Amino acid sequence: MCGIVACVGDSNAPGVVLEGLKRLEYRGYDSWGIASLHGNSISISKKVGRISEAAAALPAASVSIGHTRWATHGGVTECNAHPHTDCSGGIAIVHNGIIENYSALKKSLELKGHIFKSETDTEVIAHLIEEEKKKGVSFARAVGDSLRCLEGSFAIAALDCASGAVIGARKNSPLVAAFDGNGKCFLASDVTAFLQHTKKAVFLDDGEMVSLGNGRPVFTDFSLREIKKTPVEISWSSEQAEKMGHKHFMLKEIFEQPEKIAATMQNRLSGGSITLKEIAPVLRKAKQFDRVVLLGCGTAYYAGMVGEYVFEELCGLPVQAEYASEFRYRKPAVGKKTLAIAISQSGETADTLAAVREAKARGATVVSIVNVVGSAIARESDFVFYINAGPEIGVASTKAFTCQLTALAMLAVSFAAESGKIGEAAVKELVGGLRMLPQQLEAVLQESGRIKEIAKRYSDRRNALFLGRGVNYPIAMEGALKLKEISYIHAEAMPAAEMKHGPIALIDKQMPVVFIAVKDRSYEKILGNIEEVKARGGKVIAIANSGDSHLQQKADEIIFVPKAHELLQPIINAVPMQLLAYYIADIRGCDVDKPRNLAKSVTVE
Repeated sequence: MCGIVACVGDSNAPGVVLEGLKRLEYRGYDSWGIASLHGNSISISKKVGRISEAAAALPAASVSIGHTRWATHGGVTECNAHPHTDCSGGIAIVHNGIIENYSALKKSLELKGHIFKSETDTEVIAHLIEEEKKKGVSFARAVGDSLRCLEGSFAIAALDCASGAVIGARKNSPLVAAFDGNGKCFLASDVTAFLQHTKKAVFLDDGEMVSLGNGRPVFTDFSLREIKKTPVEISWSSEQAEKMGHKHFMLKEIFEQPEKIAATMQNRLSGGSITLKEIAPVLRKAKQFDRVVLLGCGTAYYAGMVGEYVFEELCGLPVQAEYASEFRYRKPAVGKKTLAIAISQSGETADTLAAVREAKARGATVVSIVNVVGSAIARESDFVFYINAGPEIGVASTKAFTCQLTALAMLAVSFAAESGKIGEAAVKELVGGLRMLPQQLEAVLQESGRIKEIAKRYSDRRNALFLGRGVNYPIAMEGALKLKEISYIHAEAMPAAEMKHGPIALIDKQMPVVFIAVKDRSYEKILGNIEEVKARGGKVIAIANSGDSHLQQKADEIIFVPKAHELLQPIINAVPMQLLAYYIADIRGCDVDKPRNLAKSVTVE
């Protein structure tokens, strides 16, 4: 997720901005830039890569805006780095978010003579403001009128050479303003960027603008109607601020999932259909594939296991989820009619990269589902589906996993529709289910207090079993992985029916057994498995659909989740598993964000 910082009123504003950008490095970025006001002109410095010490040599100025970019529209190049300017160079813009209608706006502006220099959606904002200013209106009016033309999400900081003003605005993307009482004003994506200067902050709401200057921010809506905002005193440390008040990054990222799943679907759902422009050539030849292979490691492998069920159900093809680490050490049945789907949050997982190369060498078409733009796996794949989850800092993957599941569902539905395996009614039903996911996940997160209480009762156990059937079996696998990797409790998972083929010998009153027992085609069978555990004294923690009073009578603990389409239900079921593991680990005093012996991205074999 990109970062914005602006400063007005400090004699070394560029230094303040660069310092703030460094404090936002945890958000992840691939390039950076800064614009400063020098007399009657704006100077811009931007680079690909990390902010270097040489950046400290920027000439002093009292007005600056800066940005760290995590590429979405356009490649990782100096030209695409922010800030962007209008034709005259008198307006500079930095922006977080996605402008959905930028193509139409760009065409309209080009017809009016505007010349674009980058591949980004952001640049249209600078040219729109320039066009509005030609009407003789103030800079603030030009910004407000321009923002009303934008569709999508944005947080911006705009610098005007003529007036020396800096204006910030937001819609569905965070932005906070601050002042120190001594004539200095600040703007940033997160409060951590300016906490070393002031703790007086004002959080902008959607549809609001702020003008920095005269020692105090002035807040308005996009029509310039003034809004009274009350500053809050920030009591967080810089580290806590980065976590937006959450105790750990993992918890923050769990709670980000409704927003991030919406970002994965953004610009890809249209009415009752799915449009995946980035992989359109693959979909056009969907009927030519006779096999699908899904490649991943750890959590990404479990996402692939869910994908296996979904692809088989919708497409009627042989589908196999494969451990990427094992794939190239045998002779896989992969050829020119194979679609290989590689899954990796970082896009740098060494084993998965090796599997991609093996699949391509055997003639397969490779589509990668990754989070990091420009990563190695993305570069070596034939096509890339970016999940847009933003940087994931906690080592235990949470939001990337559910975004991967969302991407796989969208890909499977599109593939099945293009190959004629499902009709328009089925597509509309699944698209409707996808649209409901953010709201349904919010409902699950509201149960966090209940899940924490359950965690308190089981945090001292040494072992746990996780059981599921069908498409939810991989979610049981993921639940066990989450518990063991952050709490160091031994946990294992299996299909529920397999328990009686040996592992049932482990069941006693000290053994908690987590069942995924939602109302799907295997519901009655799961009830039977629960009875087997209860008969042997085991403690049952059940994930169940809301209103299931029958199951409530059988389980020792129950966590209710909304009911979704059977193929989308695993996305919802994953979240209580994450929360249960998180709270148990936290109660045990474990280092949740940095579990022992683990790294966020495994870049060696």
